[in-house]
Amino acid sequence: MSERTTTRRRQLGAMMRKLRARKGLTLEEAGHLVGVSKATISRYETQAGPVKWLVVDALCREYEASDAERRAVVAIAKNARQQGWWSSFADSIPESMNLLLTLEDEAVRESHFACVYVPRLLQTRDYSTALQRANEVPLEQAEIERLVDIRMKRQDILVRPKPLRLWAILDESVIRRVVGSAEVMREQLDRLLEANESPHITLQVLPFAKGAHAAALGSFVIIGGTEPSLDVVYVDFHTGSLFLEKDEELERYRLAFEYLQAQALDMEASSAMIHRARKEL
Repeated sequence: MSERTTTRRRQLGAMMRKLRARKGLTLEEAGHLVGVSKATISRYETQAGPVKWLVVDALCREYEASDAERRAVVAIAKNARQQGWWSSFADSIPESMNLLLTLEDEAVRESHFACVYVPRLLQTRDYSTALQRANEVPLEQAEIERLVDIRMKRQDILVRPKPLRLWAILDESVIRRVVGSAEVMREQLDRLLEANESPHITLQVLPFAKGAHAAALGSFVIIGGTEPSLDVVYVDFHTGSLFLEKDEELERYRLAFEYLQAQALDMEASSAMIHRARKEL
């Protein structure tokens, strides 16, 4: 099985485990309902080998998944062997990034809270390049360009026929921190202002004056599937990445994002603050 298939199968397996657990069935009970063995159910949930989408469909029905959930899971099962645009970069992409790109490719919306840097989906090439050059481990120029190319390509989901719905909340430090140079930062702030004019992008700034807030632990992204129960929270740490999918974890981050939305400036006031930050550079 290819690396790319493993990534999509990992997503499928996680969804199948979640639906079965929600129904309260054991592996053996689930297998009995659709006429397959306990080992087959386990294999579907642990990415060990190919899957049959008809079995996935039958399981979803027995798990009493909603129609939207079932369609989303079956679609992933049907496309388990399909390679994404990032397959040409796969040799040196970490598995966590493979999973992120797979989830993002299937997503219909994303909710970002950024407390340090501009969200990657909104970065300019020069801003992204400056961040890579600031890495504590020096990178070769070719590697920097490769990583930036991937980041720029990711942004295509904002201009595809059915664009991703993006809601980004930026801590004021994000627009005040000069990355690269004043010129690079001005271009980046222009990009944010442009993004806030897009019908499928909402951008808010959380000013310093608001004080303590609901996301003091750091940046996070809620990656929205075609059904809320298929959402995943992505947290990028300095030493690695974390994907959260339990209902209680999702609820915690959704609630935090709602609080942040209420605390942050509205779109018009946010654009005005970005304009001021740009003028002061």
